Amino acid sequence: MCQQAVAARPTSRLRLRTNRRQTRKLTQSDVAKRLGSSQSRIAGMEVADKSVSLDLLVRSLLFLGETRQDIAGTIGTPVTKKSNRSATKKHAGAG
Repeated sequence: MCQQAVAARPTSRLRLRTNRRQTRKLTQSDVAKRLGSSQSRIAGMEVADKSVSLDLLVRSLLFLGETRQDIAGTIGTPVTKKSNRSATKKHAGAG
């Protein structure tokens, strides 16, 4: 999979932030138990592992205090690709 396609995936922008979990004094195992998952899945979310389901990621974010609006805003925000921007500038300047 090309690097640009990976950047466009919402899960890469919604990774579980370690500091959010640690601020609440929770271990990866604590979060996993509450969500009916495994510690390795929580660790995967913290490094934006592409194999983690979006469902588990969203449930984890909600559990750790993210609002639905924050999550929706992140998913709904388009990812701009550098190569498209430079191509657009070149095209606009030509005409």
